[in-house]
Amino acid sequence: MMGSACVRSVSSASVAPPDPPGRRRADTSHGSLRQRILFATPEMADFLKTGGLGEVAAALPRALRQHYDVRILIPGYRQVIERYAEISVVAQLPGRDGLPACDLGLVETGDGLPVYVLLDAELYDRAGSPYGDQGGDFPDNDLRFARLSLAAVELAKGADPDWTADLLHLNDWQTALAPAYLAWQGLRVPSILTVHNLAYQGLFPRENLGRLGVPEGAFQIDGVEFYGKLSFLKAGLFYASHVTTVSETYAHEITSPEFGCGLDGLLRTRARQGRLAGILNGIDETWDPRTDPHLATAFEPDDWKGKRANADAVRERFGLGVSRGPLFAIVSRLVHQKGVDLTLAAAESIVAEGGQLVVTGQGEPRFENAFLDLARRHPGAVGVRIGFDETDAHRMFAGSDFLLMPSRFEPCGLAQMYAQRFGSLPIAHRTGGLADTVEDGVTGFLFGEASLKGLTSAIRRALDTFASKRHLNTMRRTAMTRSFGWDKAALSYSALYARTMGNGAELLRSRAA
Repeated sequence: MMGSACVRSVSSASVAPPDPPGRRRADTSHGSLRQRILFATPEMADFLKTGGLGEVAAALPRALRQHYDVRILIPGYRQVIERYAEISVVAQLPGRDGLPACDLGLVETGDGLPVYVLLDAELYDRAGSPYGDQGGDFPDNDLRFARLSLAAVELAKGADPDWTADLLHLNDWQTALAPAYLAWQGLRVPSILTVHNLAYQGLFPRENLGRLGVPEGAFQIDGVEFYGKLSFLKAGLFYASHVTTVSETYAHEITSPEFGCGLDGLLRTRARQGRLAGILNGIDETWDPRTDPHLATAFEPDDWKGKRANADAVRERFGLGVSRGPLFAIVSRLVHQKGVDLTLAAAESIVAEGGQLVVTGQGEPRFENAFLDLARRHPGAVGVRIGFDETDAHRMFAGSDFLLMPSRFEPCGLAQMYAQRFGSLPIAHRTGGLADTVEDGVTGFLFGEASLKGLTSAIRRALDTFASKRHLNTMRRTAMTRSFGWDKAALSYSALYARTMGNGAELLRSRAA
């Protein structure tokens, strides 16, 4: 993806006028003077998601609410606007350079989480994903997400008279210009940038500097320049108070040339300064096989009949034959990063050993077509569904014996945690969050080299384990009892917020005065 502005025209929701000043909307359940965190994100699973960021944006702010007054900022996509009959406008944001004026709406989720919505039908109310459609990335993604970044800064400057952010928590390149805008405006507001995937950097032509309000003087190595282009992500890495990634191992990996995507030098500097940290993502506690409504049959550890019932449902759904052999699953984007080419190469040996493979996901057409061709060559043994269905995914985690995740790099990964909770043992490359969440030989199988040889060696170990039901069930039981909740991450972020904001008590006293 490349990088991917606001008027008051909203297609299916009416827009209420701004609330009168003085009407407090802040969460006061733990006291109205709690420090205020704005969590700016290009996606949120409550409305739409393309990957792990959407899940994180839905879960982490909720986990932080017991410690802070947290609000979300998200563009007014069609999927957001259609959710509400009316959206109250709390601020009218002025235009700047080539960034248009827009309105800022405020809504609440069903559980009371406040969400600011950047309203611009022309720029956000579109078919497709947040970043593009079937024709590729939207050509104005630089404007769309520079406007989002600037809106975050305006909320730190008091655009909403009833709520001003004390810290900006920004996510990926789509919000990464915000720390730069703070610096260029001379604002001493702390900011944290979380990198969910360093490979996506938001690169745009130098000619776009003017319309985005980027000073010419910032287009240099100590600034926003990256091999002759404007890099949104580099701007955030350079100007943010602190940088985090989504696992400890990935935070270390990206300081190396192999995983640093050309930014490893800057990231090594941030690490030496103590301004780079890895905080492992969690998963929602609703991922529980005892209560999951998507499953064919709920089950718990040691209820292997219940797990087999889900396996039978998956086999039927994917057109596989009846079997008591091992069932392997892939729930993934079908792209090179995920190592799906390695899985395609290993699939023949899985089938030859009496195993079956089910695949769901979408991505690069060459991989989609290769998996469909694999299914045609092995009817009854390989089933493929291009696209994503929530029920299919849950049942695949619950019904499969093994989840294949040979990712070349994986900042965090969530599927391996979902799988373990449902007793499916991950077979994964020892990288990033996979290394941090899968215990080799205990809750899954790790391999060191991202190669066909490495993957097939781990598959061999898994097949041997499947042949020993006592060993298999011990590993399943251990995996299912692992906790991957958000509590630990929330505490780590809370500590980081406190360090980044400095003397929080003084901040609250000054606000109270």
